Amino acid sequence: MNRGLIVSCQALPEEPLHSSFIMGRMAVAAMQGGAVGIRANGVDDILEIKKNVDLPIIGIIKKVYPGRKPYITPTYAEIDALIEVQTDVIALDATISQEEGFLTSLKKKYPDQKFMADISTLEEGIRADCIGFDYIGTTLIGYTEQSKRLDKFEILKALIEKCQHPVIAEGNFNTPKEAASAKELGAYAVVVGSAITRPQYITKWFADAVNAVE
Repeated sequence: MNRGLIVSCQALPEEPLHSSFIMGRMAVAAMQGGAVGIRANGVDDILEIKKNVDLPIIGIIKKVYPGRKPYITPTYAEIDALIEVQTDVIALDATISQEEGFLTSLKKKYPDQKFMADISTLEEGIRADCIGFDYIGTTLIGYTEQSKRLDKFEILKALIEKCQHPVIAEGNFNTPKEAASAKELGAYAVVVGSAITRPQYITKWFADAVNAVE
């Protein structure tokens, strides 16, 4: 995985841009804009993106299982599917909601595969670093009960200071200034998604600002 800006090209089934074709073209736009990598969800999207760009891909599969909190690449089934399509880096939920035994088994079961830990707290990041994840990502800060009141920059700074493996800033770095600040702190790379690839969110930000003016 290269250093710089990684663009997350994702659209869930309920979103207006849900289409592997569209995500492939979105990846092309990201590459033309200077992205050094892509984060993508699902085998179909990854295969389409691979046809369109020659950039390393952080792959995930979002799947909800009844009674389980983790939904980002939560089981071996999703990991096997991502390995089948030669995903460069596989990202998965590595918060306290995921069993530690599952996390520690990954490098033994898949010794040649690169993994990224999506975490939400400093403690989770340190645990993933000790386990041996290739990358530590701040992806889930603010999305878990234990991280709702945490500051993403404070956690990012602490992780960079304490982790041996590269730390990737991800999760609501929604402006060029915030992305640059993350890199200045020492982040290996910065992942930006909604602010680039989800026009319904970008439109709402502008609409809310305009509508707030009387």
